[in-house]
Amino acid sequence: MADAFVSFAVQKLGDFLIQEVYLRTSLREDVQWLRNELLFMQYFIKDAEEKQIEDRRVQQWVFEINAVANDAVAIVETYNFEAGEGDGFASRLKACACIGWKENKFYKASKEIQSLKRRIMEISLKRHTYGIADSNNAGGGPSNRPTDQSAMLRTRRRTTSYMDDHIFVGFQDVVETLLAELLKAEPHRSVISICGMGGLGKTTLARNLYISPNIVSSFQIRAWVCVSQEYNTMDLHRKIIESIQGRTKENPDSVDKITESDLESHLVDLLKEHKYLVVVDDVWQIEAWESLKRAFPDSENGSRVIITTRNEEVAVRAVDRGFVHFLRFLRQEESWDLFCRKLLDVREMIPAMESLAKYMVDKCQGLPLAIVVLSGLLSHKRRLEEWKRVKAHLWQSFKYDSSEIFLILSLSYNDLPTVLKQCFLYIGMFPEDQELEAENIMQLWMAEGFIPRGEEGIEDVAEGFLNELISRSLVQVAETFWEKVTRCRVHDLIRDLAINKALEAHVFDIYDPTRHSISSFCLRHAVHRQAQRYLSLDLCNLKLRSVMFFDPEFSELGIINFRNVFQHIYVLYLEVQSGTELPDSIGSLYHLKFLRLRGIDYLPSSIGNLKNLQTLCVLNEFGRLCHLPPKTTNLINLRRLVAPYSEPLKHISKLTHLQVLQGIHCDQWNDVNPVDLINLRELTMNRIKKSYSLNHIGSLKSLSILMLYCKNDESFPALEFLSRCQKLKKLFLHGRIENLPLSDPFPNSITMMILQRSELTEDPMPFLGMLPNLRNLELVEAYEGEEITCSDNSFSQLEFLRLDTLLNLERWHLATSSMPLIKGLAIDFCPKLNEIPERMKDAVLLKRGRSCY
Repeated sequence: MADAFVSFAVQKLGDFLIQEVYLRTSLREDVQWLRNELLFMQYFIKDAEEKQIEDRRVQQWVFEINAVANDAVAIVETYNFEAGEGDGFASRLKACACIGWKENKFYKASKEIQSLKRRIMEISLKRHTYGIADSNNAGGGPSNRPTDQSAMLRTRRRTTSYMDDHIFVGFQDVVETLLAELLKAEPHRSVISICGMGGLGKTTLARNLYISPNIVSSFQIRAWVCVSQEYNTMDLHRKIIESIQGRTKENPDSVDKITESDLESHLVDLLKEHKYLVVVDDVWQIEAWESLKRAFPDSENGSRVIITTRNEEVAVRAVDRGFVHFLRFLRQEESWDLFCRKLLDVREMIPAMESLAKYMVDKCQGLPLAIVVLSGLLSHKRRLEEWKRVKAHLWQSFKYDSSEIFLILSLSYNDLPTVLKQCFLYIGMFPEDQELEAENIMQLWMAEGFIPRGEEGIEDVAEGFLNELISRSLVQVAETFWEKVTRCRVHDLIRDLAINKALEAHVFDIYDPTRHSISSFCLRHAVHRQAQRYLSLDLCNLKLRSVMFFDPEFSELGIINFRNVFQHIYVLYLEVQSGTELPDSIGSLYHLKFLRLRGIDYLPSSIGNLKNLQTLCVLNEFGRLCHLPPKTTNLINLRRLVAPYSEPLKHISKLTHLQVLQGIHCDQWNDVNPVDLINLRELTMNRIKKSYSLNHIGSLKSLSILMLYCKNDESFPALEFLSRCQKLKKLFLHGRIENLPLSDPFPNSITMMILQRSELTEDPMPFLGMLPNLRNLELVEAYEGEEITCSDNSFSQLEFLRLDTLLNLERWHLATSSMPLIKGLAIDFCPKLNEIPERMKDAVLLKRGRSCY
């Protein structure tokens, strides 16, 4: 984590040197020296972070590096703020007649950097004392065997398979499915991947398959090997050979005598003449599987390999000819069964204790490892009062008293690259059990500087990071739409892990109103309740980077000293009491990049001062609209504007960096041509009336997602403009369409379309079927006719189709060559459609709801 802080500081100092071309030579040299020293320190951080667990002095050293990096950023930001960053120092100097002000600013920055230089030199001396090594020149790469001391320090990073040979609850349906895959009459060697988060029971499931009587009798050779994070391919080969041959007292070193170059071929020879089953447990990296798979020959005799992994990429890529199973959580009744089976003496559990236990088991949310740990804990507590105390301190017990569960969850975290670690930890700032908007999370990461810039778009990189966390089972998908994750959640245990690790690394702290305290070392604060008490703390000297308020009872924003307390923040998250007024002082937060408001209807004109703002999001309950002042269009770096505003922004074309615009509740484009919004790729408009003018939307040349909602009992105005949106890929139209254009109503670029409450009287299938790239189509209350016809060669790329609430539909004519690629079909509330075309019966029936896309 320290590497992330230092990298950010190095970047900021470099940007500062480029922007401030008129710096005095002495100050420029000081800043350059500081940047170089921090850059040099990066080489030692990896070794320090590995050693800090065992040595508190090293942990303090890492903290001091973080502090220097953060203070360096604060110094240059304060300098820029006072100089009016964005106008440049030279223009400010010309406008400023006060030479004393200039000298004072130079002197202050120089003095602060001199202080940092002294701290850096002290840190450098401590590095030698503590034996912190340059990780780039430590004598070898990942393939080298570690020294004894290093191996001891990294022992906790290895994993052992978690399983209980005596207790296996639930998953009987899964066992039957996987047994069928293992025993089917496919002669080629195939791979079965079992994927899921740590502690979910992957190894237990694999073990039960491994010892199944049907498996034992069907495979001549069986072997088991655990890979773990740190592995050596030759060692794994040896372990598999030992698992097959066994070590006998008469010949204890037989495997050790085989040379490394011969190990793989020896293993191949052992396996190739037999029908074998090998379990490769706990594979963390695809490279580990690639290094092993050559040793598993395909003799076309029905041999199988089972892989367990937490990483979805490993699970999928390892299966070239086989089956991937994503393991579910235990159901409620299965969870309770497991708890009772593990409890030492369930007969002593009185009704009051049973009620407490069921509450705590439910909190485990079907995670077998959590349930087993809880049951083991309660087995040693006989009295009701003790169980009550466990309930009161449940998650503290898990975090500090149960090394097993914390170790396994920590291993998933430790395996993350540094850039992903800070993204994962950030999620812990949100309240427990809160479903999170995926886009919101990604925008926060970008505002914090967590997403590295490169050739790929920063939004695409952020989405890749979220998908990586999902594939590693650290984040769970709650909702998808149009093939993208829209909402996600984090298991309570994993959130606790994030909070614990964040405190260790001083990433953030959550205000504790019971102790009326919060860490002064953390740059980010989250306030889940009693915000007013939090603001009574002395926060003036903390140089906070982010503050999040989640307190629907808080309304006194006027007591926040924005200018002095929060002047350095990048992120401000305000979820407060509905109707709260946002003070003018919000405009003093010059560095603010992300502002999210809930419960606020009116934004002051000073919002236009936030020249660095990239995301402005205003969300109100019950469809309440907000007032955006005209000066909103001064936010020249704004990339995302999400706000239900009701008055047109006449100069919106000034927002040339805008990529997403959601929540328009007015005739925005009547007198405004958005031709200058060259980066706008997503647009949402609400409460559209037939009198509105939408023609100018055709000028948005980068538009790829368009969602339009009519006001109740209104119809869409003319839709000819759609044919000019040549990059449009996803289209959602909600409302009555009186007349579709006679020819080419939609651009050929469209891949996904939803027509909802369109009330069409003419069959839409003939012109929809001609769209050459359409993959997903949903018709909901869209057509009032009795039949639809899909002619030859229509819907050539369609994969998913939903017909919903077509109350008059009786007949569906499907030509032989129509919809050749169809995979999924959903038909809901079409009461008169008694039969679907024969060929459609082979398509997978989708569940009701939009998450099918």
